[in-house]
Amino acid sequence: MKLTLLFGGASFEHEISIVSAITVMQKLSGFTLDFVFCDQDHSFYRIEASQMKAKFFSSGDYKKSPRLHVTRGGFEQRGLLGTKRLEGTVLSLIHGGDGEDGSISALLDFYDIAYIGPRKEAAMLSFDKAYTKWLAASVGVKTLPCEVLSRGELPGMEYPIIIKPARLGSSIGVSVVKEAHELSYALDVAFEFDERVVIEPFIAGVKEYNLAGYKGAGGMVYSIVEEPQKQEFLDFDKKYRDFSRSERAGAAAIDEALRKRLQRAFDALYTPLFEGALIRCDFFVIEGEVYLNEINPIPGSLAHYLFEDFSACVRDLCAHLPRPKRPRVSYQYIHSINQAKGK
Repeated sequence: MKLTLLFGGASFEHEISIVSAITVMQKLSGFTLDFVFCDQDHSFYRIEASQMKAKFFSSGDYKKSPRLHVTRGGFEQRGLLGTKRLEGTVLSLIHGGDGEDGSISALLDFYDIAYIGPRKEAAMLSFDKAYTKWLAASVGVKTLPCEVLSRGELPGMEYPIIIKPARLGSSIGVSVVKEAHELSYALDVAFEFDERVVIEPFIAGVKEYNLAGYKGAGGMVYSIVEEPQKQEFLDFDKKYRDFSRSERAGAAAIDEALRKRLQRAFDALYTPLFEGALIRCDFFVIEGEVYLNEINPIPGSLAHYLFEDFSACVRDLCAHLPRPKRPRVSYQYIHSINQAKGK
């Protein structure tokens, strides 16, 4: 089976996307892989498997690789000796802006390219943390209360609070503020990355559980439930290292009743909006109640470490992707007008 790994993009998570692609390629047995890199200028390059090393991209050597063009049904490499098409489903590993804001999804949809990843509507709702809360409320999943601030505004919530850029992942720009004198600096950090920030109450020692899944041939497929090991929260450095881990995660020590409740919440969020994607939802459990923390529409390394047979999951997804019906243009209306005019 052929698969094209698409990674890079113009976002603050560009480097994380490269790490994800390098890690995921090692976890895909039984696939014929192509690699497409999108640089910060939105140019596409075909990368040889032997060059899938972080330094190849950081040095700029990738620019010596063949340029690619997007066309209906896939990417093309054009040259003097003809055109070579990259065949196979695209697996999107572009994190953050471009990949998770709906831009790449819209591009792939526009050119009728089959892909694993969130459709544009799902991406837009999960990319913005405030919109994610609206989505969760609409399907009956609880979230923590929040305030959304623009520059110059101050939170009214009691300390301690956690401040997050509204449209960024990987804990970039996130700060825990326990006292008023820490607020100004934390807001400056968050506003470096976004024009809007989300304020939530910070609850020390809260239980957090991660669950990934997708819809395949037999319905919903869930990963194990993981309880991430952390101190106060997973900062960027811890998450960056986590994206490149190769070992499988251990299952959380929870009872079957809680596992089912987490799966029901995941299902409510996933279906039908996220069909075609493998996503990860991060939940809090507070006083026995399940709360959504965030939706990761393209989780780091595609959460391969949460599945027993990741390659089988990808094959299952490839075979059961949503394919939109496209209207066929017949020009019947224009023809009828011309006939009425005798032309």
